[in-house]
Amino acid sequence: MRNLDRVYVAEVGADNARLLAHESRTAVLAREYRPQDLGGGRVAYSELALGAARELGEEEDGAISDDADGLRVWVGEDAYDLTLSERPAP
Repeated sequence: MRNLDRVYVAEVGADNARLLAHESRTAVLAREYRPQDLGGGRVAYSELALGAARELGEEEDGAISDDADGLRVWVGEDAYDLTLSERPAP
């Protein structure tokens, strides 16, 4: 069973955070399934949003990889580490 209180955060830069939260294919999903722009160039993924992003093709912005290099979100050719964090205040 998944822990729905987990949140994963990545430092991606302001432009990429905006792209992931507002322009990626997952940005059009219900709120609980889309990444959240935290400001300051950070983006957050809930467990549900992370699951939705895992469905993206590897060539799509917002694709997730989880391998020996760790859990990462991709924007273009750049990968950003996602780290487990406390849930941000609503």
